[in-house]
Amino acid sequence: MALSMKDKAFLDRITAYANEAMPDLDPQKTQVSVQLEKMMPIFQTVAKEEGCAVEDVFIRYMDLANEAFVASDKKLRDALDDPDENGPIFRFDR
Repeated sequence: MALSMKDKAFLDRITAYANEAMPDLDPQKTQVSVQLEKMMPIFQTVAKEEGCAVEDVFIRYMDLANEAFVASDKKLRDALDDPDENGPIFRFDR
């Protein structure tokens, strides 16, 4: 399912903030509490603008980020499975 324009703008805004606030942070090696602390200002700003709880903004962000990741992963897998689209691909697992 494709993201709506509103959801994409929401996700892009928070992702841009994250990239600026944590440019060298490795999410696999950094505690979630540290990541949340760095993201809290944008979550609070969006929550205030939308008149909702910070937790609601966080949950929406996580849901949309997951949805975007799944869509991107599917697109990549489809491209790798369709040699006509990108030229020949040599698969060693078949």
